[in-house]
Amino acid sequence: MESAEINNLQKIATQVRRDIIRMTNHAKSGHPGGALGAADLLTVLFFHTMHIDPDKYTDNGIGEDVFFLSNGHLSALFYSILARRGYFDVDELSTFRKLNSRLQGHPASVDNIPGIRISSGSLGQGLSVAIGHALAKKLNNDNHLVYVLCGDGELQEGQNWEAFMFAAHHKVDNLIAIIDFNNKQIDGNVSDVMSLGSLEDKMKAFGWYTLNMDGHSYKDIIASLQVAGQVSGQSKPVCIIMHSVMGKGVDFMENDHHWHGVAPDDEQTIRALAQLPETLGDFKII
Repeated sequence: MESAEINNLQKIATQVRRDIIRMTNHAKSGHPGGALGAADLLTVLFFHTMHIDPDKYTDNGIGEDVFFLSNGHLSALFYSILARRGYFDVDELSTFRKLNSRLQGHPASVDNIPGIRISSGSLGQGLSVAIGHALAKKLNNDNHLVYVLCGDGELQEGQNWEAFMFAAHHKVDNLIAIIDFNNKQIDGNVSDVMSLGSLEDKMKAFGWYTLNMDGHSYKDIIASLQVAGQVSGQSKPVCIIMHSVMGKGVDFMENDHHWHGVAPDDEQTIRALAQLPETLGDFKII
């Protein structure tokens, strides 16, 4: 991949991270840590890998790749990505978590936001929905892919494991599940709260084609998603274990679980934005 294209993706991700900080600060609430950590992945998915057209968006997703956010508390990231990709006006980001805003704390399908097909926030459900959508694509003879992002702490919900079993047993091979493995959740390290053990061994034992990926290396993200696409359609669902850093891009937030669900105050916002230069133009506060 050309370095110029990677540089462009990095500029987008920097602006997205800047959006996340400004949105959560303006709302005085939100979940910046995980959102910052997954910004590189969603930037690559929406601006490079997925076959999508915001101007032709439909809820049924026929004829295009589809993405589901299972860990819905990463909503600030999702909203920024959708706005920057052209699904709705960027300035609407300033209404995040405000009264009567479409941009609720967790994405809600009832608000008819292009790009958001399900309400998410109750953890553990996104994978099941993605499986259902992937099966619908098969029934519709639609060869496009379904992507879903899950959190590692979210896997402590039992529904996920039934879904892992189901997808492998039914050969849902147009599904790519990405697990954000940052070892952080609201109460501390995932390994301390309820360890997942060897997630790679588990996924392979469940019958998934399994990859590991550096969630902050653009070359690795692009290459891993390319491999995932290439092995799709071969009777196995695909799992990518994404090794990431909570709070990536803001030094005092990195690897600190306390930023799971705490918005930066004004002084912290100034410090954070100094590390995230404006690259695409900030949204206006309205």
